[in-house]
Amino acid sequence: MSDSAMDPATAVPVASMLDAVGLQIRALRKARGLTLGQLSEAAGLSTGIVSQLERGLANPSFATLVQLAHGLDIPVGRLFNVQDQLRSPVVRKHERRRLDGHGVSADDGGHFELMTPDLNGALEVTWVETPPGYDTSATPYRHNGEEFGTILTGRKDVYLDGVRHELGPGDSIRYASTVPHWYVNPGEEPCTAIWVITPPTW
Repeated sequence: MSDSAMDPATAVPVASMLDAVGLQIRALRKARGLTLGQLSEAAGLSTGIVSQLERGLANPSFATLVQLAHGLDIPVGRLFNVQDQLRSPVVRKHERRRLDGHGVSADDGGHFELMTPDLNGALEVTWVETPPGYDTSATPYRHNGEEFGTILTGRKDVYLDGVRHELGPGDSIRYASTVPHWYVNPGEEPCTAIWVITPPTW
């Protein structure tokens, strides 16, 4: 189909496609635990080119994409599996994805919803609701990255390496995720909070 025959409502701008492919490359590289240098070496490409591709700043030839796919050990078509990256940057309340894990189960009453369109970016923003008595001290968390949280309603105790930090509505906290941490709702009402983690951990 020629460009002139494309439906404007469904056509994807080149810049958006390059951005989406770049995000896909970055996500695949991180999922394999590769640095930019390691992927560049495996693909036979310069680190500068791979960096530009990840940032959507280069319009690669098919041969370059084949080299990159070889470095990632995937079929080249996988690089174009970018539906998540092409979705709207807006997440409506009713569209939030429920997250399970991190101590959340169907029985403990905790409720986590993803507020970002996906987990391919540099940060993860989560809507968190926990009932009175919610307590994750039995399974402290520890992982790479940094976290920020702010309390909207109710109360939450955040323990960092055993030190308790009491938070109420309007309070916020930032800490390195490498420090063992856990959460308790000590109040008599549900706690609603927004938590930001970088990089995404789910």
